[in-house]
Amino acid sequence: MEAPQSPTTTAAEGKLCEDFAVPSYVEEVKRRMAEFAERHGAAGRRVVLITSGGTKVPLESRTVRFLDNFSSGRRGASSAEYFLDSGYAVIFLHRHRSLYPYTRLYSGINLLDALRSEPEGGRVVVDESALPRITPVLKRYQAVREAGLLLPVEFSTLSEYLHLLKAAAQALSSIGPKAMFYLAAAVSDFYIPASEMPEHKIQSSNGPLQISMKMVPKMLSPLVKNWAPQAFVISFKLETDPSILLERARRALETYKHQVVVANVLDTRRGYVVVVTRDDQHELVLTDEEEQKQVEIEEKIVSNLSASHGQFMGQQR
Repeated sequence: MEAPQSPTTTAAEGKLCEDFAVPSYVEEVKRRMAEFAERHGAAGRRVVLITSGGTKVPLESRTVRFLDNFSSGRRGASSAEYFLDSGYAVIFLHRHRSLYPYTRLYSGINLLDALRSEPEGGRVVVDESALPRITPVLKRYQAVREAGLLLPVEFSTLSEYLHLLKAAAQALSSIGPKAMFYLAAAVSDFYIPASEMPEHKIQSSNGPLQISMKMVPKMLSPLVKNWAPQAFVISFKLETDPSILLERARRALETYKHQVVVANVLDTRRGYVVVVTRDDQHELVLTDEEEQKQVEIEEKIVSNLSASHGQFMGQQR
């Protein structure tokens, strides 16, 4: 007979334990995140956990094929920079090989084309015309690194993401309302349980492939209720149909009881979002002039949420 779940264990937590193996490194990463949060919290600094990039869902135990989510990690990486500029310490939970703070500005550039080896002395020189604004960007990154304000944590698969998110939430619970969760990662809604997954590569010679997938447990509910109940939590809602966007955002707030949903439509997400709370909503829009100046919508999102987080902390005292 299966042992009953304890009263404090949610269905999502039970499913997480049942269907997703815990990576061996999770406890060590959790310890590092807890130390990071406590150090910065004690210094009076707010800490934001940013999730970024998409999740990979294996189709075989010895994975050759997988399903992926649409996300380069652009929003998470750019938001991390603006949070750092706003005085936050950042835990950056990101997909392997997704865009990264500061280096994301040069993701389309072949690094070797921007370097030159001098014949005398063997020095390597940077061609700053090939790496626009590299000097101020490098100085800012070095200052962030030297101050220990950025803690990167990497994931690849859906299973890794879910366990690391739980570990991060538990690690940040000690700093209460100083913690913010900025859940910008594109997380798969479907998966194949390990017990139902073929061990070896699926053979095309067997004919057309039919896949039955289960729903991924919703981690937002236990995060808000159990793991970090005092934290300020932001989720993202991306739709392709603008007519259902705000209704879906409000439904998420009602279901999960967190503080904010950033709602956006796929085609306009880089210039227009709606910040939805239980009481109101704010449209954030880039003007034509701002777009010409290469202002990013994430700068406005972070400014709005930082102010809301400050108000939230004041209400908790």
